[in-house]
Amino acid sequence: MWASEAAKSAGVSVKALRYYEGFGLVQPRRHPNGYRFFSPEDVRLASEIRMLMSLGLTAQQTRPFVECLRAGHGHSDDCPESLATYQGKLDELDRLLVELTGDRERLLNAIQTAAVRGFHHSTSKETSNMLPSADPLPDNLPAPHDDGAARHLPGLRVPAVTFPTTEGRDITLDKVSDGRWVLFVYPLTGDPAVDMPRGWDQIPGARGCSQEACGFRDNFAKLRESGAEQVLALSSDDARYQQDLVARLQLPYPMLSDPQLRLAEALDLPTFQANNSRFYKRLTLVLTGTIIEHVFYPVFPPDTHADEVLDWLRTNPPSSPQVGK
Repeated sequence: MWASEAAKSAGVSVKALRYYEGFGLVQPRRHPNGYRFFSPEDVRLASEIRMLMSLGLTAQQTRPFVECLRAGHGHSDDCPESLATYQGKLDELDRLLVELTGDRERLLNAIQTAAVRGFHHSTSKETSNMLPSADPLPDNLPAPHDDGAARHLPGLRVPAVTFPTTEGRDITLDKVSDGRWVLFVYPLTGDPAVDMPRGWDQIPGARGCSQEACGFRDNFAKLRESGAEQVLALSSDDARYQQDLVARLQLPYPMLSDPQLRLAEALDLPTFQANNSRFYKRLTLVLTGTIIEHVFYPVFPPDTHADEVLDWLRTNPPSSPQVGK
């Protein structure tokens, strides 16, 4: 069967099939005209790879399972090599949790120490240039318009809802901070093996989540110095996809996973539909304790939005909050 048929049967995208093929995990035959032809065995392997990657394995780590199936076993983990890979992944995650927890504590201590002594981060631009960056945004992205869907938010109290985070702990929104803090809400975290929803770039305000995340990363210390005791991000993504973004872009703040859009229901936040799925529209809340003090909506362009938030914090110190935009 052709690539599109094979992808549909395996429950993956054509892009994912090509990704697996690049690792030699699926090996379609090529016709003289260059088109790939996938066998039922290729489809079975692609489906198994998708399942294994949903457990957190990388494409490369699925190789023993693929070879187990190719050897004629009924299940991909019937082989000792597969079980060893399971255990190796568990050991890897245990080490990573220990390392990340220690790294986070050291980074927080460094930031707090710098803030206390009044360090102005004169080399922050040089430091940010050393960090991973997202691809530049296209020049012709459509800008969202203010549809009034966030005008009711200033002055509301944030609900006592709890979300899992990329740090492996839960956060309850009404317990985040007694002081001022920032929550930026975004639609979708991209995955290199998964196609974005069809027409994503044509949806006003949809594109730019990685770029926005980098902006808050690069301004993180300045946001803290300007009174934001916490910076959080939230989307409907699964925490595993968010963790990939945190690791890839070295983000210093937690990301909250809200796949059921519970915060949207609690606060009547603006959302949109794409490919039969519902996503958050991009917005940012500045809160003091449990009260929404200020709302940025719509957010555009997302790659410079953190600078906009920083400017507002500097112009509106906590001693004289101004509600509304």
